[in-house]
Amino acid sequence: MADRTLFTLVSSLIGIGIVLAYTLSTYTTVLFGVNEFHFAIRQIVFGVVSITVIWLLAQLDPDRWLKTIGFSLFIISTILMIAMPFLPEFLVSAVGGAKRWIKIGGFSLAPVEFFKIGFVYFLAWSFSRKFGSREGMGIFGEFRRFTPYALVFVGAMFVIAFVQNDLGQVVVLGLTLLFMLMFAGSSFRFFLSILVVVLSLFVFFVFSAEHRIIRIKSWWALAQNSVLELFPAAMAEKLRIPTEVEPYQIGHSLNAIHNGGIFGTGIANGTFKLGFLSEVHTDFVLAGIAEEFGFVGVTFVVFLFMWMLQRIFKIANRSNDRTIYLFSIGVGLLLSFAFLVNAYGISGITPIKGISVPFLSYGGSAIMAASIGVGMILMASKKEGGAS
Repeated sequence: MADRTLFTLVSSLIGIGIVLAYTLSTYTTVLFGVNEFHFAIRQIVFGVVSITVIWLLAQLDPDRWLKTIGFSLFIISTILMIAMPFLPEFLVSAVGGAKRWIKIGGFSLAPVEFFKIGFVYFLAWSFSRKFGSREGMGIFGEFRRFTPYALVFVGAMFVIAFVQNDLGQVVVLGLTLLFMLMFAGSSFRFFLSILVVVLSLFVFFVFSAEHRIIRIKSWWALAQNSVLELFPAAMAEKLRIPTEVEPYQIGHSLNAIHNGGIFGTGIANGTFKLGFLSEVHTDFVLAGIAEEFGFVGVTFVVFLFMWMLQRIFKIANRSNDRTIYLFSIGVGLLLSFAFLVNAYGISGITPIKGISVPFLSYGGSAIMAASIGVGMILMASKKEGGAS
């Protein structure tokens, strides 16, 4: 094993996720009429498979397997995402009319989760060849160099945001792409230019769907009182919206966090998971941790997560191979932004995006895809002797 510490940290987070799948799914098991261990057993299966995948990938030769696995993830998941709208109902699962999951032997897999890892590898492989010295290259030259990647990303945005109706994944991918550009050698001026374009596209996608507008209004109804205090009275009154849009999920999430206090209510003793927060073991898992384990529990989870990221970025920093360097950074950024987007959403700082917490939220696709990313990093790290 190239980096046993990283392997242990990820395995620990997966283990915590298994415990949370049991203790936070109490109401959901009753609602769906399934066994109380239904979600915990499935999470155990996901967890054992994911840990095994990390260990197996770490044993492989990076010179032989890294590129093959990276491009296979990118190409196969892209084909599946494009094909999903045309597949028959017995092969796909749909929510709100959007087909996001493929049914395999009683389980559902989301190709977009594997696409993210493949997309990061594609960017790392290509950036390491196309980016580098920008001597004599102005801002327009950088835009010309970036155009092919922009077209690929716009295509991915269309499939994920419109076909699969999942803007949260686009936000995480967009942020990852943006920061990978910086690490690949783009200028800060180009970074700011792309940031403006990305924000503009984000606003366009928000206002292209009614349910996203409602979600923004719901968030603003909760946040406006504290924010508008900073504005002049006349301006604040124009920005204020009626509060008939009930910020249901965010309000209960904040109440759950408040109810947990410093030490929490104790494992399995949370109350807001009992129908107030829908399926808290998935997108609102951090609120569930905050209620049952308190500030101490959240701090412990954040510590493990930050330590894991430190090991990933250390592997990147030690690598002399630019593809491995950029891929490790990209996977670390994916995990970081997913955690931050979720944490900001459940605490009311930003609108909820429906992004799961890596390794902690219930769901096999996200755990397995993230584990493949970590396994590939461990595989690649052997090329440079690993991280000490």
